[in-house]
Amino acid sequence: MELCDTCAFFDYDEEQDCNVCTVNQDEDDLYRFLSGGGRECPYYRAYDEYKMVRRQN
Repeated sequence: MELCDTCAFFDYDEEQDCNVCTVNQDEDDLYRFLSGGGRECPYYRAYDEYKMVRRQN
C-alpha cells in the first residue's frame, strides 16, 4: 500500500484521525484489493500538487 501515500484519493479524515482512501469502492473491489488479489489499485491517480500552477502559466 505504499502507492496510497502518493495517491490523489488518499486524504486525512479528522473523524477517524487517520488517512483513508476516499474512492467509493464496492465491497468486491475492496476485498480483492485488501486480500492481495489485485496487484495494483485500479483507482490510483498520482497526486500532483503543482498541476494547477503549471496551468496558470
